[in-house]
Amino acid sequence: MKNKFGMSLVAALFLLTFILAGCRQIRTVNSIEQVGDDPYLYVMENHFEYDLDDVIENDIDSNKKLLVYVTEKISHGLMDADTASLYQNSDFGCTSFQVRKKDGDGYWYGRNYDFFKDPTMVVINKPEKGYASISTCDLMQLGLGLDQLPTTFKNKMTCLAGIYAPMDGINEKGLCTSIMALPNQAGHQNTGKHKVGTSIIMRLWLDRCATVNEAVELLAQYDICHDVEAGSGYHYMVADASGDCAIIEFDKDDEWKTIVLRKPAGDNYFHVTNHLLNPKHVTTEPDPTVGNPNSKSWWRYETVNEYMVENGGILTLEGMQKGLEMVRWVDLPQPDGEVEDTQWSNVYDQTDIVLYLRNWNSYDRTCKFTL
Repeated sequence: MKNKFGMSLVAALFLLTFILAGCRQIRTVNSIEQVGDDPYLYVMENHFEYDLDDVIENDIDSNKKLLVYVTEKISHGLMDADTASLYQNSDFGCTSFQVRKKDGDGYWYGRNYDFFKDPTMVVINKPEKGYASISTCDLMQLGLGLDQLPTTFKNKMTCLAGIYAPMDGINEKGLCTSIMALPNQAGHQNTGKHKVGTSIIMRLWLDRCATVNEAVELLAQYDICHDVEAGSGYHYMVADASGDCAIIEFDKDDEWKTIVLRKPAGDNYFHVTNHLLNPKHVTTEPDPTVGNPNSKSWWRYETVNEYMVENGGILTLEGMQKGLEMVRWVDLPQPDGEVEDTQWSNVYDQTDIVLYLRNWNSYDRTCKFTL
């Protein structure tokens, strides 16, 4: 049966679906705005529906594949995957920790993202299928630098890929996660399961998991593959609102098998930086085969540990921010001549579902984000 325009009912429904999908993309693009007077901090509220099962079926295990996918499936060709290629140096350093609240029930989750001075974007996501979440994205990972801010339509379209590229985040159930780099350890599991890329596993956790146990169970369903071209491997921290917390690592000496380190029962805190912590590989001295000495990973780890012991692993919001400030980077020189800084310091309230963000070492200004 055809309508008055000579179009079949199926074709008309397809066209309507396409238009509605495009409207949701445009609505998302139009939501992007600068936060206050900070020209390098933006927020985006996602309104388009995305299909994580389709991403999984496509075995997207590299940044390049991800941008091609977003260009074809999400931006409908309005984003150029060649010019919006993801940044290939992913040798960033980070600090993450979960602690018990001092001023109420529940837990805080803290996270420093140490890299370059890149544009930062907070992504508010409320999917029809999945948990709502707040996550933080480094726009340089999407190919947008200080000279390509999300102020043009084209650059804003590129930001749609940010839904798949969280560096840390929290969902409505209080589950938090973050990623830490491990140079020259790009894990690539190959057991025959569908392959899931570096940051997509974190989007899956945020959308589908309420607890650490659920996150670990979900992890076992896929082969985790880090992008070899990015020049780095990674480990993750995931923590839930009950205080359960785990570090996810991959065995570089045994086919990248998953290693899960759980927070000991009764402990108030758990923390991680940029070196392996599993018993098979852990060292107390800087060792480039298991971590990143250039990021002062071992110093940051011990500094956080001493601070936590001193406070019993129980902190206020201000105490969390102080702990992050103690191990931030300020103009830290790298062997290649680059200078790196702490791009953002985040504290997540796992009870009230709030993000307290300080951008670009501006420690006198805290931006608050909620669902």
